[in-house]
Amino acid sequence: MKQFIFGVLLCSSMHLSIAQTTISISTDKTSSLVFSNPILHVDRGAKAILVQAVKDAPHVLLVKAASKNFNETNLSVVTADGSVYSFSVRYTAQPKEQLYQIAAKKENQLNNNAIALLDNPRTMRGIRDHELNMSAEVTGIYVQNDVLYFQVHLSNQSPLDYEPELIRLFIRDNKKAKRTAVQEQEQTPLLMQNMPVVIKAMSSHTMVIAVQKFTIPDNKKMLLQCMEKNGGRHLQLRINNRKLMQSIMLPEQRIDSNDQTAGF
Repeated sequence: MKQFIFGVLLCSSMHLSIAQTTISISTDKTSSLVFSNPILHVDRGAKAILVQAVKDAPHVLLVKAASKNFNETNLSVVTADGSVYSFSVRYTAQPKEQLYQIAAKKENQLNNNAIALLDNPRTMRGIRDHELNMSAEVTGIYVQNDVLYFQVHLSNQSPLDYEPELIRLFIRDNKKAKRTAVQEQEQTPLLMQNMPVVIKAMSSHTMVIAVQKFTIPDNKKMLLQCMEKNGGRHLQLRINNRKLMQSIMLPEQRIDSNDQTAGF
């Protein structure tokens, strides 16, 4: 627990938010936006902006102008931690900056807790599934106020990259009666911190999923599924009430009212 508390304090002092920022681009030079989390979605205000994701670096976005002297427009980026960034974009023949390091947003205690738990040591065993040298495991369950945090470790010990298509949590009936549809109750995540875009061959990845606190009704089970895109290595973890009752309570985090925002 000492490691977690230290991580929270570190996040409190360093996890800064960013206001709308102006970036300058040209037709002759490529600008790079480097985010703290993988990029999920990009929206251009005008076709005069060209954007390109980097396959092996999902947190990097390359930006360039398609034409000269366009009217100032905007660019919006959504990252895997749920943060939304908005930029004003203008044309400059010779931009002074081509590399923008985007500071992570300080959303709230939910986000800070999830970030701190990414590196927390294992506190739980027994919730695991594997398929063709790909495995998923819940290595810790934590609770604070009305939020549960699931620390999930994904390990790819195969020679093939693993690309998750969908990660979901839901509650399902233990048994299915004949000619009766399966009843599922989705547990919509409040946050998926460090959601993987791809897990490289012979590597591992840890993420944290935050959901509204719940218990599992009798005759039902909770499942955490990780489905592979264009593949068959689908993983399914079963979580029961006994494991939920082993959740570790997190200490309350004090937020300094003098925290400031920072740009790049």
